[in-house]
Amino acid sequence: MKKIRSGKKKKLSKKLLPFFAPLLLSPVAPSLHSTASGVNTKELKTRISTLKVLEFNQAAHTLYQQLGLQKQGLSFEVFDKALTGYYNMKREGALSDKSIITIVDFTKSSTQKRLWVVDVEAQEVLHHTLVAHGRNSGEEFAEFFSNDNKSFMSSIGFYVTQNTYSGKHGLSLKLEGMDKEFNTNAKDRCIVMHGAEYASENSIKQLGRLGRSLGCPALPMEEHKEVIQSVKGGTAMYIHAAHDDYTSQYLDHATALAELVKEKNEKLSMQGGLASL
Repeated sequence: MKKIRSGKKKKLSKKLLPFFAPLLLSPVAPSLHSTASGVNTKELKTRISTLKVLEFNQAAHTLYQQLGLQKQGLSFEVFDKALTGYYNMKREGALSDKSIITIVDFTKSSTQKRLWVVDVEAQEVLHHTLVAHGRNSGEEFAEFFSNDNKSFMSSIGFYVTQNTYSGKHGLSLKLEGMDKEFNTNAKDRCIVMHGAEYASENSIKQLGRLGRSLGCPALPMEEHKEVIQSVKGGTAMYIHAAHDDYTSQYLDHATALAELVKEKNEKLSMQGGLASL
C-alpha cells in the first residue's frame, strides 16, 4: 500500500468532515433512548429501523449535494440506493480499497447521459456519459430486463467490476453480478463494459436514440478506456431501472449505516493520529 503524506491525509480528513457531520451531530443512540419509554419491543424495533434509514439518508443527501448530482440529472433516490449497496458490499468484503461507484439509471432516455462514476472518498464525479442498453430491452428507453442467456436484454442490480481484457471491442471489463435472479448470469452471458461506435451522439442524430448492445453497458469509444481504467478492479456498480419486482440484500440501510459509521470512526482515528505527530 502506498504511503500518503500527512498533509494530504489532513486535507482529505477536512474534505470528508461535511459528509460525516450528520452522523456526528445526530447519532443514532440518543435518538433510540428518547423513544424507548412506553413502547413495545416490536414498535421499538420499527422505530430503530426507521431512525437508521433516516440517519443514512441524511449522510447520503449531504454527499449527493456536495457532488452536485442533481444538476447532472441523477435523482437522489437512485444515488441513495447505489450508496446503500456500496456500503453493504464493502461491509461484506466484496470490494477493493477503491471508493468508486458506477451508477447507471435506465429510467432515463438513451439520448441522455445516464452513467455516472463517483469517487466517494474524494467526493468527485469522475465521469458522466452515455451508456447503451440491450437491444431487446427497448428502443429509446430500457423497459425489459433479463438474467437469461441469449435474451439480449440488460440486467439490473449490483455488480462488482473484475479485470480487463482485450476482445472484439478492444479494452473490455468483466462484471460479476451480485443479485440472485437479476444479474448473476452476467459472466456466462459475457455481459461486460466495452466501447461501441453505436454508443455515440452520431447514433442519436441518425436514429433518434442510442444504438443498442446484446445486453452489455456499452460506452462511447472516445471515453470507454478512461472509464474502464477508473472503475476496474473490484469496484461497485449499480444499474437502476423501474422494476417493481427488483429486490436486493444490498439495499439494507441499517447495515450500510453500520459500515458508514465504522468508516467515519476510522477516518477520525486517522485524523487524531496525524494530530499527534
